[in-house]
Amino acid sequence: MFMSRRYRASSHRRKVKDQPSVGRSHFRERAKTRRAIAPRNPDRSFEPPEDWHESTDSSEYRIVVRKPGRYYHHVVTPDQISTHLSKLPQNFLRNLEVVQLSAMTRKKHISPCYGLQWGRAIYLYPFDENLDEHFHSPPPRSLVIETKMYGGRWEQNEPGVWRLVWTESAARDFVLNNVLIHELGHLIDNRNSSYQDQERYAEWFAIKYGYLRSGGRKRRQPNRNIRRRHHRK
Repeated sequence: MFMSRRYRASSHRRKVKDQPSVGRSHFRERAKTRRAIAPRNPDRSFEPPEDWHESTDSSEYRIVVRKPGRYYHHVVTPDQISTHLSKLPQNFLRNLEVVQLSAMTRKKHISPCYGLQWGRAIYLYPFDENLDEHFHSPPPRSLVIETKMYGGRWEQNEPGVWRLVWTESAARDFVLNNVLIHELGHLIDNRNSSYQDQERYAEWFAIKYGYLRSGGRKRRQPNRNIRRRHHRK
């Protein structure tokens, strides 16, 4: 997913700039990334978005851990990833060979993201160490709704700046039940060819096998008051 996987305009240390497109010219695999709010930059269309992992046709995936980078930390662990994936139908994992906890490098500060699917690998990115993200462009409504579903809290205390605040547990839930499952949906999608259809499928997949499978709203907002409307006869 490249765009509308809306790259997060993260943190007080930077602003969102043009989002590079992806893919190596000699690979047909198209990288699909999570959460962009900046447009593609066609001048950088062949810049590799990540470490490329050659396919080994292994029947099992492996987890690769990179240091998250200064001011960042990984909100999930390899054990949490493997435990979470073990609860899914195992045929969903047949094409998955690598899950990488990636680093947030200086280069990636320009267009940070939560996750990426490229080839047979899924890449998950770290969060700011204080779990406090700042957007300097209006976040898409869909991103606001989606992050709220997992416990993200939005604030706007100054003009032109939108703040997204996470707790550790909410950020972990978001990565395991949204980002990871969304990218897995892209990996198994062999029917859709258009960007819009791929996105719709991955969003549906994440809702069904991530959000709803893990308890939906009832689990995340157990004390939420529900107003019932009574119809007069």
